[in-house]
Amino acid sequence: MRLRDYLVLGWDQLRRRKVVTLLCVMGIAIGSASIVVALAFGESVTHYSAKQMSYYLKTDEITVMNGGGSSETPNANGPGEYDITKQKLQLIRSLPNVKTAAAYENVGDLEFVADDSKIGRIDVTATDLGTLPDFGIEFQQGSPIDQDNVIVLSYTATIGLRDRQTSFSESARQQQARQELDIIEGRERAQIVPYPLYRKMIRLVRTVTLADGTTKTLEFPVRVVAIEKRPEGMSDRYLYFSQKTAYISSGLARQIREATAAASGNASAQITVGDKFDSVKVKVAPVDAVAQTDSLIQKMKLRTMNNLSRQESMSQEFVIVRIIFGGAGLFILFVASISIIVAMTMSTHQRRRQIGIMKVLGANLGQIRNMFVVESAMLGLLGGLAGILFAYWVVWAINIVLIRSSDSPSPDNAEILFISYWILPLGLFFAMLTGVLSGIFPAIKASRTDALTAIKREG
Repeated sequence: MRLRDYLVLGWDQLRRRKVVTLLCVMGIAIGSASIVVALAFGESVTHYSAKQMSYYLKTDEITVMNGGGSSETPNANGPGEYDITKQKLQLIRSLPNVKTAAAYENVGDLEFVADDSKIGRIDVTATDLGTLPDFGIEFQQGSPIDQDNVIVLSYTATIGLRDRQTSFSESARQQQARQELDIIEGRERAQIVPYPLYRKMIRLVRTVTLADGTTKTLEFPVRVVAIEKRPEGMSDRYLYFSQKTAYISSGLARQIREATAAASGNASAQITVGDKFDSVKVKVAPVDAVAQTDSLIQKMKLRTMNNLSRQESMSQEFVIVRIIFGGAGLFILFVASISIIVAMTMSTHQRRRQIGIMKVLGANLGQIRNMFVVESAMLGLLGGLAGILFAYWVVWAINIVLIRSSDSPSPDNAEILFISYWILPLGLFFAMLTGVLSGIFPAIKASRTDALTAIKREG
């Protein structure tokens, strides 16, 4: 018998036993859909987690800090051999595979005044403003420029500004404290209404304590040239209490520190600004070169930190997640295979006369077995195709639920859960394999049927 003959006989038997065929197909469809959805869950979790890990952990970046030598302590005479200096920064930038390197100086927590009526506080960092986009910072308004009289604000810096006239009164402070407590405990939703600061002139304010115990206020006017993009996936409550940051140029940082040192009269604070830095961020391409670049930087007597070890450990965890989801789908498919064994065994009992006649007409044992195995494989194929369609419906429904339950729906999360193309043939293969394996026992039993006994019992 040719394969075409087996297919015709198998299809004819499936059409004759519509109810049994439908039940078997449904069982395999549920099983194959389970394994497809399970693998999709594992793949989606891995993809989403890797994307988030790459975004937050910055696996292609190296953070460089001052070394751990004896000269790590502040030195009024200038930087030591374990400090990050201009020379070392230039050397880092000249290393192979280094795409960008930017130095950072912590200026401190400053107050700012906008429109002479609103005040806020920001944690200010000095760096090369032109390198901010290279390290993945996106902007909602404007773009950074390399000037000394400009500032780049985070999105959270535009939130929660206080009224300057009433902020110093005791009643205003108490009212604000009560409102923040209500927001923390969930009794009140934070009203995120960013204050329009883009392209406005604001004044950075630093209060200096003089030697006689009095205070002096220093002001530095700057223009807001860019505001960072609102962080995705963060609730309003989280944004309300998030750290408010800003970036300025190293030149402006020098002016602030020199003015502060001059006002305080502290000679020990007259450290040469710009000759050494608090830290350096290094962007490396390709990612595979991070370990080698990290080793070269350490030879400069500097400390480094990267997220390669965390990436490797999380990758191992993702493999475990895939195995768990895939194992759950295989177990469900195994349970579904029992229905095929039962159905094909019943079919063998019901078709004893047909099998007996085929043997009398010359059919051998192998042909009888092949007939039942092909029939089971066709059940697996039909169940697998139905399971793939059912899996797409399930994934579509889950995505709708996840999107509607999200606090900040966006086009980026329109397909949170997805089915990769490689999962489809794998799901179909397991469905057919289940059909074939489930049909082996009934096929062997059918091939051992005694022809004369079967014909006499059915006669």
